[in-house]
Amino acid sequence: MSATLLAGFARTPVPQLALRRFLALDAVVTTANGLAYVAFSAPLGRLLGVGPGLLLALGVLLALYGAAVGLLASRRRPPALAVKAVVETNYAWAALSLVSLVVWFSPTPAGTVWIPAQALTVAGFALLQQLALRSVAE
Repeated sequence: MSATLLAGFARTPVPQLALRRFLALDAVVTTANGLAYVAFSAPLGRLLGVGPGLLLALGVLLALYGAAVGLLASRRRPPALAVKAVVETNYAWAALSLVSLVVWFSPTPAGTVWIPAQALTVAGFALLQQLALRSVAE
């Protein structure tokens, strides 16, 4: 996703709206990713070099987390503490994804590309949400 597209997505005179948009985008992507992991855990597991049982469990977790973030995004004024928890969780997910590459997994070449790509995407969501939360607090 280009910076121009994100800038357009976030452009609003109401900082709360930008925050809610970034939360909603995170919710949609996370839920879709989780549902894909649940529905296709075996073939995706083979493609990425990750156990299908782990991918299934992660998929359920991601789908539930995405739904919770979506619920937060639907609030007119998402509570700052809850948004901070989402930001910190996203940063933790990104970091653990990268650590897992070195410590736990022996991914396929596709997994070696996918795992860091999704980690950077999640870290990007966290950064956008963190910046939007700051602008709301100002």
